[in-house]
Amino acid sequence: MSEQKNKVSVQIYGHTYQIVGPESTGHLRLVATMVDEKMREIASHNKTLDINKLAVLTAVNAMHEYLKLSEQLEKTEQANKLKD
Repeated sequence: MSEQKNKVSVQIYGHTYQIVGPESTGHLRLVATMVDEKMREIASHNKTLDINKLAVLTAVNAMHEYLKLSEQLEKTEQANKLKD
């Protein structure tokens, strides 16, 4: 049985992309908006970056934030286990 996929057209850093996924179209749009905002934030501090380098730095930044949150969640879960 296949999972329903949603498709949405989004703008990221002046380019149009078709994003497909099982999440709601609102979720897909939110992800695209967050990527666009992060790219613009990084570009504002690094005006000489070409779009490829900007995209890589955005991905590195996003993974860094993801790992920090994962570590924080793991610490919280461990602390909750100690309370039990």
